[in-house]
Amino acid sequence: MRKIKLFAKIIGILIIIGSLYVGFLISKKYYNSYTAMESLNSTVLGIEIKPTDIQEAKRLKQGQILSKKLINLSEIKPLWNKVAKNDTLIDNFKHLNDINFFSITYKSDSLLVNGIIAEPKKEGKFPVIIFNRGGNKEIGKVAKAKTLYSLVYGTSKLVKEGYILIASCYRENDEFGGEDINDVLNLTETTKDVEKADPNRIGMFGWSRGGMMTYLALKKSNLITTAVVGNGPSDLSELIIDRPEMETEVCAELIPNYKENKTEELKKRSVIYWADKLDKNASLLILCGTEDERVKPNHADRIAQKLTSINYDFTLKKFKTDHAFSNKKDELNALLITWFKEKL
Repeated sequence: MRKIKLFAKIIGILIIIGSLYVGFLISKKYYNSYTAMESLNSTVLGIEIKPTDIQEAKRLKQGQILSKKLINLSEIKPLWNKVAKNDTLIDNFKHLNDINFFSITYKSDSLLVNGIIAEPKKEGKFPVIIFNRGGNKEIGKVAKAKTLYSLVYGTSKLVKEGYILIASCYRENDEFGGEDINDVLNLTETTKDVEKADPNRIGMFGWSRGGMMTYLALKKSNLITTAVVGNGPSDLSELIIDRPEMETEVCAELIPNYKENKTEELKKRSVIYWADKLDKNASLLILCGTEDERVKPNHADRIAQKLTSINYDFTLKKFKTDHAFSNKKDELNALLITWFKEKL
């Protein structure tokens, strides 16, 4: 009996120690994240929209840029420390030397919305790719940082090949595919405000939540020549069954009138129900990670079946990888470059 009690005490102590250690690791992670975000305050990403800016924006047209500020990547320490060593870009990111990144504020509806532009340093007129990032709820410098990270890590090699990338940070009152889709659509007008951009050649690329935004854009606009969707949900009602937290933490919190109009609001954001409304003059590439646990492969399979039935111009490509294409980055970049060169 004494041995059992002693053993139980030891187990109890080990559990306490383990819990404290896990708590320490979690606290450290959040502390590092907090300090990283706080470090952005002294950078371009830390500049906030002022009441006077909102007044000035009343004279702007939809999509018109109010402010455009060059981003010095070396000042964005959380990012710079991952792409550079001893203040020199590592091999896989040396192409960033040929790219200028800008933080912009532009008009969308009656609002001012933040965005990021990446363009070649060389002179010329370049086709535009509107990039729709994943995620939700981010605001201010956090949204700008996440959008910048997405461009640097996921799409910046397209800029090296002669494209301009424009990405919305989405409005701060995120509706997860509601009125915030206008923040994406209005970027087609923003292209007219970018000197190096060719507003007659516009493509689009969306990942995860950004895939949903891309489908919505193809439904509401005929200005997008070609689009790429990576691991994007095609049916939100199915998504919230697979991941109940997406309903409680995202849909129910962000989608207006969700409780009263759940079925209708989910359908509004689910391309599977209105695929026949997509711009028929556009082409579409759907990318699917077969090991994706966040947006399962059946989302790509179902929309592919639907698009086939209506004879839509699309291609489905599958890869043995996860939601972020973690082990397929080089293949992904090569595929994107080839697709846009052929289609845009």
